[in-house]
Amino acid sequence: MTTLFEYDPDIGYRFVPHLKTRVASPDGGYLVRTNGQGFRSDREFERDDPAPRILVFGDSFTAGDGVSNGSRYSDVLENLLAPVEVHNFGLPGSGTDAQFLCYRKLAEGAPCSAVVLAVLVENIRRITSPWRPSQTDDGGVEFLPKPYFELAPAAGPADASDTGSGRLPKPYFELEGDRLVRHHDPVPREPVTARELEGDDSVDRGGRFPALRRLVRSVGLQGVVQQLIRYQPTPEYDSADDPAWRLMRAILLAWRAAIPQPVVLMPLPLYQHVEGTADASAYRRRFAELAAEGDFILHDPLDDLHAYDLETRRGFRFRKDVHLTPAGHRAIAQSLAGTLRPLLAGERGSAPSFGAEGP
Repeated sequence: MTTLFEYDPDIGYRFVPHLKTRVASPDGGYLVRTNGQGFRSDREFERDDPAPRILVFGDSFTAGDGVSNGSRYSDVLENLLAPVEVHNFGLPGSGTDAQFLCYRKLAEGAPCSAVVLAVLVENIRRITSPWRPSQTDDGGVEFLPKPYFELAPAAGPADASDTGSGRLPKPYFELEGDRLVRHHDPVPREPVTARELEGDDSVDRGGRFPALRRLVRSVGLQGVVQQLIRYQPTPEYDSADDPAWRLMRAILLAWRAAIPQPVVLMPLPLYQHVEGTADASAYRRRFAELAAEGDFILHDPLDDLHAYDLETRRGFRFRKDVHLTPAGHRAIAQSLAGTLRPLLAGERGSAPSFGAEGP
């Protein structure tokens, strides 16, 4: 079995560099090729290259789980925006915290035309946990340490040597100064078992009510049940005062402050939002507020995706996997291109968020 990832003390892990392999998936295999920096790409990222380029950060929906490199929305976007290069730093299983650290380690200060922060809305659950789940070869589950941030009060001196100890308090319910404190620096190598983390509410276990969701999927009633119970997969966005949202907001604002170029903030909806079985209004409201506060260019692709008929939208994800199909990636690329074109042409003002070229 080919090993896809290797340990990284700052980010936690990344793809094995210079990899070329085929990955099996429930809906068929796909090809993965990585560059020397340890990200899926057919080219190297030359940090000081002045060529016009866009940098994209995100999780598996950006990295392209389920599709080959050339079918991802970043690669389709590059064809739509030629001759601009699009560099994809997507990392499967990561949260917005690790993606921020990826930018700081590999791309901070690099010349580019714009940076796209593609935030799968479910990432709000990942950033509140210092662990990420991983399946072992024998079918068990272990939890691998990940870099994470907490909000700590700005008041009171802090010894910089203590910031990586993992023993700082978690007062992110108090936003005195919105000061971000990093833990797991460097990220430990050692995994822990699910048994060792029993009762730990900070662990991201893949959403609420996992047993119920497995049962509903097994009888094919998932969409019907979600509509009946008004399913909300991401209740953390319901209030601007929710601790998880306040943490997400602080990470994204810190990331924005580190980037001198224009930054496009793109919240990626879950398939429930795309197919209309869940209400997206709460997360859309939070990201709109954040964009106005932090000088982001907001690109919310949901209206563009809703312009397609329901049957087409259901084809944006795999039958046995919620990740984007090539059609889903094309739809995201066409939508995002509508915001980036005027930006690349120098029209920095209010770039439109509705930019699809049509269903």
